[in-house]
Amino acid sequence: MAVAAGLLIYVSFPPRTCWYLAPVGVALLTLVVREPGRLRAGFGYGFVAGLAFFLPLLPWTGIYVGPVPWLALSAACAVYLGVFGLLVRLVGALPGWPLWAAMMWTLAEWLRSVFPFGGFPWGRLAFGQGDGWYLPLAQLAGAPGVSFAVALTGTAAVALVVRVAEASVPDRRKSGWRIGIGFAATVVVAVPVAGLLLRAALPAPDAGDRSITVAAIQGSVPRLGLDFNAQRRAVLDNHVHRTGELAREVAAGRAPAPDVVIWPENSSDIDPLRNADAYAEITEAAREIHAPILVGAVLVNSDDTTTNSVIVWDGATGPGERHDKKIIQPFGEYLPMRGVFRHFSEYADRAGYFVPGHGDGVVHTQPAGGGDPIAIGVATCYEVAFDRAFEQALHAGAQVLTVPTNNATFGDSDMTYQQLAMSRIRAVEHGRAVVVSATTGVSAIITADGVVRQQTPKLVPAALEARIPLRDTSTLATRLGSWPEWVISGFAVLVAGAAAIRRRT
Repeated sequence: MAVAAGLLIYVSFPPRTCWYLAPVGVALLTLVVREPGRLRAGFGYGFVAGLAFFLPLLPWTGIYVGPVPWLALSAACAVYLGVFGLLVRLVGALPGWPLWAAMMWTLAEWLRSVFPFGGFPWGRLAFGQGDGWYLPLAQLAGAPGVSFAVALTGTAAVALVVRVAEASVPDRRKSGWRIGIGFAATVVVAVPVAGLLLRAALPAPDAGDRSITVAAIQGSVPRLGLDFNAQRRAVLDNHVHRTGELAREVAAGRAPAPDVVIWPENSSDIDPLRNADAYAEITEAAREIHAPILVGAVLVNSDDTTTNSVIVWDGATGPGERHDKKIIQPFGEYLPMRGVFRHFSEYADRAGYFVPGHGDGVVHTQPAGGGDPIAIGVATCYEVAFDRAFEQALHAGAQVLTVPTNNATFGDSDMTYQQLAMSRIRAVEHGRAVVVSATTGVSAIITADGVVRQQTPKLVPAALEARIPLRDTSTLATRLGSWPEWVISGFAVLVAGAAAIRRRT
């Protein structure tokens, strides 16, 4: 049953659209771990469910580096489902246990999002709900709120099953059994229906203060894998060439003139601030398209470390404001405890020497069509999985959001669809249009209601153009920030502590 629970949660994630299986998986796991007995058994069953979930979810992490990183990461993530199982077994006998159990899920997800090495939020329940009824709840409490709602539906469903089973045994029937069944049934129905009804509160796709035309360029790469950047010039040339094609389409009247063009992460792995050829090529592309370009570039610092940056590049003035990626990927962009981990994998030293940037996650650019400067919130690739990335950008005035990403190092895998689902959650969470620009796909235009209006196929050069609105209003989730998750997690700790004391005494 624990294995089945993990597999059901996995199947709820993209590219599949079986979002409704997530609460079923949570319910099945809760039914298993809530049984009375030793706490370590609750942990064990949760860990088994975690392996059944994360092993099929994360194989892309080992495509080019072998199975060890994939297995190690999956096992580490499964530990947190083990913690959930232990905590549910601890609080499962308390009055109101379905609510406390759902809080334990939120606590486990929060812990996994912050520890170790900065956390790994991939696989949160919310990130499988892009096509589901729960998605509109993101505008109230963000991704943590969506995960909590999914978990609460599952735990309440278990309470309903248990109550009905108890009521069918005459000598175990209690006076309040009807109330218990009615309350559990109400929660099971009301939570997802509330999300469905809140869809009407989402902003209209075209509603905003003013609109701009944005273009997302997908130049593709010569080959997939860790060595994709061995032909760095070819990658840059691909993006320059596809931008030039769009410029010619605009000149011929077959495409609208963009106000801003967005290139993906690593579109120029040649440092254009140090390399005159790259500088000239990017400048010429911006002149030809007659619009500023957000260029994803790798910059070499004076101490030989590197910075993963997005630079606003104007055809007349050259480089301007930039966003330096603040949340960098451990074991990829940098290697924590390099002296230790290099003994476990021959690929360890291929991890980069990137350093995190600073700033508020916003770059400003003058739209080609005129008007006030645009404030663009940027979350580069891995950053989109973390709540704080776009939170800071929104508080700094971001009117539109973008996710430049490079998925070439993960092959033709489900990773890009899993990441796209995160962008859909962020669009609803903050009430902003999101532009995803990927080297190899999937690039996409997502409106503020979480709908993917346009997307590219994978592994081909492409360009997307759309008219999207700029907004200055804030959702409740943006205003509250991390408070809902902190409150739920803090309360979960208090409840678990009280249950532990009760169990010992």
